[in-house]
Amino acid sequence: MSELAPGASTAGQRILLVEDSDVVRMLTVEVLEELDYRVIEAGEAQQALQVLRSDEHIDLLMTDIGLPGMSGQELAVAARQLRPDLKVLYASGYAESVEIDKSEPASRTSIIGKPFSLDALRDKVQSMLGN
Repeated sequence: MSELAPGASTAGQRILLVEDSDVVRMLTVEVLEELDYRVIEAGEAQQALQVLRSDEHIDLLMTDIGLPGMSGQELAVAARQLRPDLKVLYASGYAESVEIDKSEPASRTSIIGKPFSLDALRDKVQSMLGN
């Protein structure tokens, strides 16, 4: 495992992580917190929507695409109705076959394949959050 170094300005940035697998969610939270991000966890889309309806500041929504019930893509649409400028990072074991809105700039919407390396996660999140 390589050494993870936080970006220059990651402290305090908040990521809403939506992942139905407890193990994947726990490991992803661990990595993001090591990078000095503040992580809010949700095991399913409805929990995430509760957070998004609150006053909680969110810099990035990171969601699994294959959530039970409401998919990650459906969640992102609902999330952007509440917060139009929200950045979304999709995670999927089938990233190469997932269609994301190509009209969105890469700085607002992106995808990372699962399983992802720690370095790939760090680089993707830092590029989306501008650090």
